[in-house]
Amino acid sequence: MGERSTDDATTPVPDTSAVRAIAERTDTAERAPEVVEAAPLNRSQGPASYAGAVNKAAPAVVNIYSSRMVERSEHPLMSDPFFQQFFGKDMPQRQRMLSSLGSGVIVSAEGYVLTNNHVIRDADEIQVALRDGRETLAKVVGTDPESDLAVLKIPSENLPVIQLSDSEQVAIGDVGLAIGNPFGVGQTVTMGIISATGRNHLGLNAYEDFIQTDAAINPGNSGGALVNAEGALVGINTAIFSRSGGSQGIGFAIPANLAHQVLDQIVAHGRVIRGWLGIDVQAMTPDLAASFGLKTLTGVVIASVVPDGPGDKADLQPGDVLLSIDGEPIIDAREAMADIAEISPGTKLPITIVRDGEKREITLTAGERPVASESEAQ
Repeated sequence: MGERSTDDATTPVPDTSAVRAIAERTDTAERAPEVVEAAPLNRSQGPASYAGAVNKAAPAVVNIYSSRMVERSEHPLMSDPFFQQFFGKDMPQRQRMLSSLGSGVIVSAEGYVLTNNHVIRDADEIQVALRDGRETLAKVVGTDPESDLAVLKIPSENLPVIQLSDSEQVAIGDVGLAIGNPFGVGQTVTMGIISATGRNHLGLNAYEDFIQTDAAINPGNSGGALVNAEGALVGINTAIFSRSGGSQGIGFAIPANLAHQVLDQIVAHGRVIRGWLGIDVQAMTPDLAASFGLKTLTGVVIASVVPDGPGDKADLQPGDVLLSIDGEPIIDAREAMADIAEISPGTKLPITIVRDGEKREITLTAGERPVASESEAQ
């Protein structure tokens, strides 16, 4: 269904000492990058041209060229058993450079650049090209495969910086401008509207809260900017729905607020710290609700409990129905996971479950979600 616009193992249990270590080094952690926050969008009238918004935002949108070296046989005939008997396992090899194109957004004068994780995944070298012609190598500060975001840093000075909007205020029908480097042709701007907000259940990332737009997004746009009519960053373009591989009017962007949170955490800690209950859940269905004696489709069913995880230590069991966490009722499994991720590890949470037809109140201490591998993050 969803396609990137460029290209079961048991979950490990984190060491509880990690939470203490995080708390102990809070004073020495990197401070959050200084970003420029945009004023609320003025919707009183639409401009005749969006050149002003483009001139404001486009200088901060960069082209990203990532490359990696792979080994390949010197000649296809080397795979023939006849030739292998002469060379054995020491057949001549040569390196081949694989390159990929993407986009990024400068969000701080300190040189921090936001892009998609899949744009720079497995790269041996990352080059960033600014619109003013400057080119520089970038280093990876950190990645978050579960949201498909990555933070880079470039050493250049006098950098153009994009303003960040409050993406919670984005409205369906707002004008959206997508800025990026589609197909490597150079920086390109396309226009559309915000088609929907809060899109999830797409199976693209572990954490999904996408802004949908019909502004044309194509391969190479990944990691680029989706901006509003005043040039403020609304989201990071990340994926498209396409049957042809090109734009079909359904593109998805990671909201600016989420991107800002990931930026701050990666710069401060080198990773994103998320709350974790150590359970897997599944959506409630009418048949399941009837079997548990529930009159409404509330809560989610605990499908499995990670050994020695927070849920296991609180005596949660597969088959329990999780009704609420910290007094908030649970309706959607994915939304519940996103809410849990925002909880600080070490927080004590009152939860309500149904077991054997009876409601029970349990107090659980949230842990830190283990860092997922690339495959587990999908």
